[in-house]
Amino acid sequence: MLYGRGRSYSYGPDPSQSAELHVPQGAGPHPVMVLIHGGSWRARYGKRVMRGLAGDLVRRGWAVWNIEYRRVGNGGGWPATFEDVAGAIDHLAVLRHPALDMERVSVLGHSAGGHLALWAASRERLPAGAPGELPGGEPVVALCSAISQAGVCDLGGSYARWRGGATLGLMGGSPEELPERYAAADPMRLLPVSIPVLLVHGTLDETVSIELSRNYARAAQAAGDEVELVEIAGDAGRHRTHIDPVGPAWAAVTSRLGAAATIPLAP
Repeated sequence: MLYGRGRSYSYGPDPSQSAELHVPQGAGPHPVMVLIHGGSWRARYGKRVMRGLAGDLVRRGWAVWNIEYRRVGNGGGWPATFEDVAGAIDHLAVLRHPALDMERVSVLGHSAGGHLALWAASRERLPAGAPGELPGGEPVVALCSAISQAGVCDLGGSYARWRGGATLGLMGGSPEELPERYAAADPMRLLPVSIPVLLVHGTLDETVSIELSRNYARAAQAAGDEVELVEIAGDAGRHRTHIDPVGPAWAAVTSRLGAAATIPLAP
């Protein structure tokens, strides 16, 4: 079941440069979860698919910032998609909403959104001039944890597995043709991320291979990051089950969120 729309805000002039804010009852301040939807970075998919998770998080005491961004087919792809995700997250600070605890902001994405969530958590390591580069080198909104659900954690690996595919659409070429773009877009090349990372992925996922999350987990651990990979066996880990708020894949996330009044991601 989809949750309501929440209150809509614009962070830019394009219709896709928008986000929905969902706030629990009570004065707060509430920890904040930024949600980033997937869909191969393509325009046919939008933020409404994350409303079920938004509703569950609100019931658990979290404020939710469910973002939209330009995608391939409506002005997105490199660099606009990355600029929009960064702009949407930074816009949280512009709201100055008294019910939001800006010291406890986390980011969660599914599929292509999992890639963007890990990328957003790595912005402090972006090369100069890259889309999403932090103004003055300091984060406008400091993220304290990142969660990837069935995510495209390894952008170069996805290009190889898909023979371009959706990754080609996003990036405009291969890692060999566009090394500077991939250096600024691939979470694997932006380690260490230096905040706790949770990866949840199904072993039978036929859309995004679990090997991409395994690659990221190994690389992040080698870089000294705090990362956990939860593997969901069988049909419970199929690609779309991760956005079902009553499914086992989502339970693997919520069981690690901790009490909303204490910490955003339990160790």
